[in-house]
Amino acid sequence: MILSGLEIKKKINGDIIISPFDEKRLNPNSYNLRLHNELLVYDDAILDMKKLNAASLITIPEEGLMLKPGKLYLGRTVEYTETKSYVPMLEGRSSIGRLGMYIHVTAGFGDVGFKGYWTLEIHCVQPITIYPYTEICQIYYHVIEGEYIEYNSGKYQNNNGIQPSLLYKDFN
Repeated sequence: MILSGLEIKKKINGDIIISPFDEKRLNPNSYNLRLHNELLVYDDAILDMKKLNAASLITIPEEGLMLKPGKLYLGRTVEYTETKSYVPMLEGRSSIGRLGMYIHVTAGFGDVGFKGYWTLEIHCVQPITIYPYTEICQIYYHVIEGEYIEYNSGKYQNNNGIQPSLLYKDFN
């Protein structure tokens, strides 16, 4: 079962935290999250799963930044989110998808108990100019059934910025 927008609103500052929260971004069954003004790009053309890959920070200027196809850009949401008893899910907005831009490759599925900012795995099928603070994706919440253990990753929990892949930690 997915929570309605009105149910998300009822749960704000309780089982669901979205900060800052603006009721204008509430949808019938989701909430729009915005793109922060920074992106992270990997420095090397070839990445290695077993190591921390070097990356550089880019600021998205107010006048926009053109993204290039074939390149992965890591962004993050402006909003900090927490869930205490729901499974958060992230999807790109349909208006963004219709421009050929994807905001996550595989990481749209969150975990119960996640606390932090969402890292967005952004790529595009053709050049596109993006702007900071655009409503880029939407978060929605599934009810979880049965007993569960809250998410408590040493890799991504309580993040405060863009998170590059920390898969290399799994090899240690």
